[in-house]
Amino acid sequence: MQAKPNGLTRRLAALLTRRHVAGPAWWSVVSRLPVYLMSLAMVLVVREQGGSYAQAGLVSGLYTVGMALGSPLIARWADRRGRRTVLPLTGVLYPAALAALVWTTGPGDWEQPLLAMLAGVVLPPANACMRSLWARLPLRDDERDTAYLWEALLTEVLVIGAPLMLAALMLTGSAGRALTVVAVIGGAGAIGLALVRVPEDADGAAGAEAAGDADGETSRSSLLGPLRSQPMLALAGVMVLGAVPIGLMTLAIPAFVDAHGSRDSTGLVYACWGVGSAVGALWLGRSQSQVAVHLRFPRLILAFALGTALPLFATSPLTLALALAVGSVPIALTAACEMTLVSTVADSRSLTEAFTWASVATVVGDALGQQAGGLLMEPAGPRGVFAAAFGMALVAALVAFACRGLLGREAAAPASPAEVQDR
Repeated sequence: MQAKPNGLTRRLAALLTRRHVAGPAWWSVVSRLPVYLMSLAMVLVVREQGGSYAQAGLVSGLYTVGMALGSPLIARWADRRGRRTVLPLTGVLYPAALAALVWTTGPGDWEQPLLAMLAGVVLPPANACMRSLWARLPLRDDERDTAYLWEALLTEVLVIGAPLMLAALMLTGSAGRALTVVAVIGGAGAIGLALVRVPEDADGAAGAEAAGDADGETSRSSLLGPLRSQPMLALAGVMVLGAVPIGLMTLAIPAFVDAHGSRDSTGLVYACWGVGSAVGALWLGRSQSQVAVHLRFPRLILAFALGTALPLFATSPLTLALALAVGSVPIALTAACEMTLVSTVADSRSLTEAFTWASVATVVGDALGQQAGGLLMEPAGPRGVFAAAFGMALVAALVAFACRGLLGREAAAPASPAEVQDR
């Protein structure tokens, strides 16, 4: 793969303004706005309605449970029936469920947590659909790498920017109104992503039951789907292990800042974590590496592990912010590598579900890390939790190096377009 002389910004602009790319890329951004703020928005709504933090936590938690349980099934449905069937339906059901939660229920009503869980189940699979489209669009390898780097950068931008958008909406109305507006915008984005035109080959690589061989059909009809593939299972395992340190540090950062009497600066310290990741992608992503992705991936995990050691040397919130900014440099690059690996090791007929399982692996690892961080905080303190994060990141790196051979296996070639039903 040849490195391109032009900078990453130019490559991104050239890619995202191209015919057949600009439309889905734009609609995918709109459709993903609710993903990174809805749990917070639900807490604010329940509290605004007079509910307790326990009730707010239950509603937000069941929304997350709904996503974890429903997203692989919704994604499998998208692989079989196509985005043009699944995205419009979920794009209507999702804002409808959230609007009903806000305007027809209140804290203590049994319908409220039920509607929250339903909303999580029917969240439009825009993330996975767009990432599977990147794998199928007629792009060169270096352009596809740029696309996945864009996806990693977009995640950082939305994590920081989406809550700010919610705050801006709340200035002109209630939390309930803000949540409803964001949900409707996200639903409209999902419908737009469904209807936008892409090249025929990119639209029809997955979905027809008659297109696969017997093994492929067994894999797609099983509970685990793409995880029946050893390379995909290995990648998901590494992603779980790699996300545990993120969860640990999510607890350790505010505890460290609070212990130094600077609770008000917690948000700024967190922001340095995200900014460092984005800057790292823009800086180191300017030229594409000639090293194969399955060899590059464990090296990036190791760089991430070394970055997690830096907070151990922090002595104040300022030095912690600097440590996080420097240590987070490989994070977005690692995420981009993970997406590239999913697109190569997973069956192209199950890409949407494969990307969804990858997201679930990250969520599970993060949740395990936060739980472990909560248990370790009292006996070990923030520095002890930072040490645990460093140790777990090293374990993830060791497993990634051990799995290099598996991750280097590409999935079988997809069925030809003539063998796949048009979607």
